[in-house]
Amino acid sequence: MNRSFLTRYAWLSLAAALATIGLKTGAYLLTGSVGLLSDALESLVNLAGAIMALVVLNIAAQPPDEEHTYGHSKAEYFSSGVEGALILLAAASIAFAAVQRLLNPRPLEAIGIGLAVSVIASLVNLGVAIVLAQAAKQHSSPALEANPQHLLTDVWTSVGVLVAVGLVALSGIGWLDPIIAIAVAVNITLAGGRILRRSALGLMDTALPAADLAALKSILDKYDKDGVKYHALRTRQSGPRRFVSLHVLVPGLWTVQRGHRLLERLEGEIRGALENVTVLTHLESLEDTASFEDQTLDREKTK
Repeated sequence: MNRSFLTRYAWLSLAAALATIGLKTGAYLLTGSVGLLSDALESLVNLAGAIMALVVLNIAAQPPDEEHTYGHSKAEYFSSGVEGALILLAAASIAFAAVQRLLNPRPLEAIGIGLAVSVIASLVNLGVAIVLAQAAKQHSSPALEANPQHLLTDVWTSVGVLVAVGLVALSGIGWLDPIIAIAVAVNITLAGGRILRRSALGLMDTALPAADLAALKSILDKYDKDGVKYHALRTRQSGPRRFVSLHVLVPGLWTVQRGHRLLERLEGEIRGALENVTVLTHLESLEDTASFEDQTLDREKTK
């Protein structure tokens, strides 16, 4: 499964980050708004995340080798984890800048031009986020998934900042700007926490989603009427790749050939129901008591 083409989305994200950094920094310099500064700082995180995604997607696209027989797809979780951590760092920086502005108020300048520039940057982020979100969903890429989530958070952040700056311009209440910046920091923290959680779950070999498990069990349960049982069902996901393993129990009088044909049919149905899945089955006898002693991950040693 060659996924090297996904790096083009990382390049798109990188280009968008550079563009928005320039636009938002310009908006901050024009207005002096700490809210717009918070927007610019968050775009730095977008840039770092895009660079990390580009590196990791190149690693994940490498084929399996002797040291990584299951491939390199799990590397994508490192990208989303790093981006989540960077988001939290940006949130801390924004909160610090906002508190400093509360303690040392400063009037905003050239608000109209600054807002116009920020709107353009937000539209760039929105367009790229939509493209990346569609690609992440289509190709089940954790590395790409973190980018649009953060970009969409950035868009909503920008909306809040624009509202705050507009209110300051209309009301003259300067403290609204840093207060909104603090709210932005809280929102970013929540987004970073969600991304970190998803990354940690991927690295910890979390089971497949409920919908995938339901589809899997519906296939397995069909064979019950033929006297076929199963246990020790285990699943995990590594980036786009799914892994399923289970023990299939059949009557002991079955021939090896009949059992093998059953497993081939069963594995084929699972591969037809779940994309990018690797299936490992183990055939056992229903009449052998030893078949029921290895259902746990760590089987007890025989005495």
